Amino acid sequence: MLSVPHMIVVFLVVLVVFGPQKLPELARSFGKLMAEFRKASNDFKSAFEEEMRDLERQARIAELKKQVAEANAAADAAIRNTGTPSPPATTPLAQAAANSRSGDIPVLPPVAEAVPRLDGGSSQTEAAETPKAEPESEPETVRAAENPPSHDQQQPA
Repeated sequence: MLSVPHMIVVFLVVLVVFGPQKLPELARSFGKLMAEFRKASNDFKSAFEEEMRDLERQARIAELKKQVAEANAAADAAIRNTGTPSPPATTPLAQAAANSRSGDIPVLPPVAEAVPRLDGGSSQTEAAETPKAEPESEPETVRAAENPPSHDQQQPA
């Protein structure tokens, strides 16, 4: 960069060559030129960064597709070894990876599975899993003592 004495010499040369009337107009046009240059360099920088992000996103998607293919191949090999029928070829993860575009983030659909609730208590979970078979030889009074009638079934006293 130029030092202060060099800047003074350049200013004097410009003053002599263009004159005092033309100097403010020249400085104004020089300022506009610098602003346009900064804007163009910022636009170039942002476009370059956006392209780099797109490349990284595409690389991540390709890696996810590769991992899905490897997982499906491993699952198919395990199924062939055990002799059980093969599951459908399209898993939610494979569908999301196949349907995703370069700018989209894959979205996985929820999986409907039967999972016992943990907040229901152990007696509700056990009752839902194994129903109790009532012996036929018990008298009705014994069963009534074990299981009192609900509020709707009680007789008024």
